[in-house]
Amino acid sequence: MFQGCMVALVTPFKQGKVDWDKLRELVEFHLDAGTDAIVPCGTTGESATLSHEEHKGVVERVVEYVGGRCPVVAGTGSNSTIEALDLTRSAKQAGADGVLMVTPYYNKPTPEGLYLHYRRVAEEVDIPIILYNVPSRTGISMLPETVARLYKDCANIVAVKEASGSMDQATAILNRCDITLLSGDDSMTLALLSAGGKGVISVVANIVPRDMKALISAYQSGDVKSAAEQHRKLFPLCKAMFYETNPIPVKTAMRLLGSLNGELRLPMCAMQPAGEERLKQALSDYGLL
Repeated sequence: MFQGCMVALVTPFKQGKVDWDKLRELVEFHLDAGTDAIVPCGTTGESATLSHEEHKGVVERVVEYVGGRCPVVAGTGSNSTIEALDLTRSAKQAGADGVLMVTPYYNKPTPEGLYLHYRRVAEEVDIPIILYNVPSRTGISMLPETVARLYKDCANIVAVKEASGSMDQATAILNRCDITLLSGDDSMTLALLSAGGKGVISVVANIVPRDMKALISAYQSGDVKSAAEQHRKLFPLCKAMFYETNPIPVKTAMRLLGSLNGELRLPMCAMQPAGEERLKQALSDYGLL
């Protein structure tokens, strides 16, 4: 269920509130593009600044809008195990097919604390769980040994989104267990596929979902040459999505392309003029502008 091109969906805002009509429009855009799964309320969805009511509402609406046409994987991570439990229970009740749980941020728990955090949620909520390792944002990196231990001990921990930027980390995980490995860095998708990964939870798929899916489909069908060509084509655009902190560039790109108003929620703010000019150039070079 958790493979291919999975989009880390942006959360659209309008005058400070979630724009439900635009959210439905974005869901339909991805369904039309053949996106393999939709992931609301992750980092790209600005989950850190959504109220719990908004967070639960976005998940409920996305499940409703999708209507079973593709899997929905709800972001439910928190630096509080109690809050992660609450969000995960809510996602299951809403009908999500799985959840994406980022490592607890700021607290900097020990490997044992990470293990106990995930095991507690896995034991109390019967829903497939994707671990999410993104040390650049959380301040900690989950050890391959911890991933393997959780995969062995918890039947519903089924995948890991690996966004450490380290092929060594990804390979060490796969050498220890058969967990489904997903790329958390668009530009490393091909490399992780070559190591045994199954797909990506993608930022750039918010604007070019068909192209990211084409890369994965080509590789999975054995056409490595086409996959490599698609990787090289996508690479500059993938890097452009991180000219500033995600999701500032992707929301700005969507505004420039006319698919979103680009509204962000503080402390995320408008892209700096120099960065926006670089982004325009990247979109133009790709043929989007």
